[in-house]
Amino acid sequence: MHFVRIYSERMHKQIEWIPREVMEALVDHSWPGNIRELQNFIERSVILANGNTLRPPIGELRQTTEIDSFQPITLHEVERHHICKTLEQAHWVIGGPSGAALRLGLKRSTLYARMQKLGIFKANQVPSNE
Repeated sequence: MHFVRIYSERMHKQIEWIPREVMEALVDHSWPGNIRELQNFIERSVILANGNTLRPPIGELRQTTEIDSFQPITLHEVERHHICKTLEQAHWVIGGPSGAALRLGLKRSTLYARMQKLGIFKANQVPSNE
């Protein structure tokens, strides 16, 4: 609720209610990134909110749990997986109000740079040889 109040005020939104199932999912999640992961998740949720009810993308929490259940993987692999999933959810739209950059809490240019670093390209794109 603390972060919801902060980000609602900053974004001039009136989030007045968090559904029980959302609150349960937030409480049950292990938050491996600790308080900053929770803070970023709530910020993105407020950005994406329409109306006065917080309806965050709870599916993203389950995806993180699925990753945690696999064999140990590198931070590079986790970041690549998360960015790819977010791009898929945004239909490969990077900028704008429903774009992947906003969902990830990044500037568009930062997301482009990370995609290039991680070798993430849309299926019909050819990477440039710079």
